[in-house]
Amino acid sequence: MNRFVSLVRMLSRVSGAVAVLLTLLSIGIVCQMIFQRAVLEQSTIWQTEFVIFALIAATFVGAPYVLLTRGHVNVDLLPLMAGHRTRVAMALVSSVLALAFCATLFWSSIFWWHDAYVTDRLTSSMWRARVWIPYLSLPVGMGLLCLQYIADIWAIATGRDMPFGLKPEDRP
Repeated sequence: MNRFVSLVRMLSRVSGAVAVLLTLLSIGIVCQMIFQRAVLEQSTIWQTEFVIFALIAATFVGAPYVLLTRGHVNVDLLPLMAGHRTRVAMALVSSVLALAFCATLFWSSIFWWHDAYVTDRLTSSMWRARVWIPYLSLPVGMGLLCLQYIADIWAIATGRDMPFGLKPEDRP
């Protein structure tokens, strides 16, 4: 199981790097779009739609990295006041509930993506992009997020990681 946890953590780091690259690419495309419109006085066709798809993909694909690094918003008032066993229980319950939500979203998004792929659906813009390509970011991101939750649950349940990043002796 340690190899699984290590592999999932490595995949989460890769997903974070992909999210950063998508964000940087979006910034570059926006700059190109501004130049094309303002300086060259030409219309743009694909840039706005691409940036929207890329930033949404960065959000979903980057989610496992955010969970790995505990970068999400976390209200830790109750964990700070609770004892170690209660912290472990709270972390496990909240992680299992979050895993259930993400697994449901993952499962649903597979059908959504598959339908767009099979029907070869296109966007309604002039660009006419195939929507299965940006839709793929949802099942990929949610699948990796589910794996990261499973790795976190395992690490907390076996005592390899401390819940909420707090040591047993951390108390106010």
